[in-house]
Amino acid sequence: MSGVYVSYPFCAQKCTYCNFASGVFSNGLERDYRNALVSELNGQNWPWRPSTIYLGGGTPSRMETSELNPILAAIPGRPWLEATLETAPGTITFERAVEWRQAGVNRLSLGVQSFVQRELARTGRKHTADMVAREISLLKQAGFSNFNIDLIAGLPGQTMSSWRESLGWIERLEPPHVSVYMFEIDGDSRLGQEVLLNGARYGAHDVPAEELVAELYEAAVEELARIGIQRYEISNFARPGYESVHNLKYWRLEPYIGFGGDAHSFDGSERFQNVESPGSYVERIRLGQSPRLSSAAANLKEERFLVGLRLAQGIHLEPQDWDEFDAPIRRFLKNGLLAKDGDLLRLTNRGVMLSNEVIAEFLGS
Repeated sequence: MSGVYVSYPFCAQKCTYCNFASGVFSNGLERDYRNALVSELNGQNWPWRPSTIYLGGGTPSRMETSELNPILAAIPGRPWLEATLETAPGTITFERAVEWRQAGVNRLSLGVQSFVQRELARTGRKHTADMVAREISLLKQAGFSNFNIDLIAGLPGQTMSSWRESLGWIERLEPPHVSVYMFEIDGDSRLGQEVLLNGARYGAHDVPAEELVAELYEAAVEELARIGIQRYEISNFARPGYESVHNLKYWRLEPYIGFGGDAHSFDGSERFQNVESPGSYVERIRLGQSPRLSSAAANLKEERFLVGLRLAQGIHLEPQDWDEFDAPIRRFLKNGLLAKDGDLLRLTNRGVMLSNEVIAEFLGS
């Protein structure tokens, strides 16, 4: 069954490391955006009933339940197999958690990023480790057993010692799912741009070297495995049975449809993207126009390697794969970056750290 992604790109503040199409906008635009979302959803022809939904952003947990309910009500399929709401610490109360469950949400993803106060302060986050602990306790009291905690390896000033402090909080809070992202230095975030310009703002001079970031990630893999949270995708770790059903659709090339600004869709053969800015999205909906900005045929042969190799189980090799990629497959098997179990091809632990270089060999042929 297909999945639904709903983009809600509104935040209380723009974090320095964020490279998403989200930010701080006016209350009026946020209100108009919600109305446009409901309009786009109601205008969708639903030949299928979605099994999963994911409300991302941004911070969709900023919405009052009265604002969230019309969006969820416009999506068929309730009760969904999995319905995830991205949340920011500081927006969670017991009353809201109960209302989220009543609305059909059964999974939450908390954008914690770090439990170390000096790291949080330098990135613009307002929460504390104790706040996260209190809010997770409230979620459990409200009946949520399925939730994710995001961490970022590579924040300014991060050390192996401070990273282990964050991992220690993971052990104490016992989430069933953890995402570990390695900070990407690119011009789409204020911090990344400052690093590229060799500036000093946002702690740019204290961003860890690539070698340390790799060590932080490997320490997370080892520590999370020790407490029963196994890697099933490069950035995602879960206890058995708590893997993200929705996100697995992306990596398995299953169909999904996106709504809202900068939302992406995939119907099994083509990929589509909505206009990026919330203002442009609202204007197109107001004028009765499609919000879609572009579409392109998917190269499923390449994408199978691009997304499938991210999974710990890897991909099933087909006979034609050997015809097309015999040389790189054999080379990476020989140098220990890939491993083969029957017809399954997967990245080794060493290969994960060089995944971009490995996967690039299977693209553009």
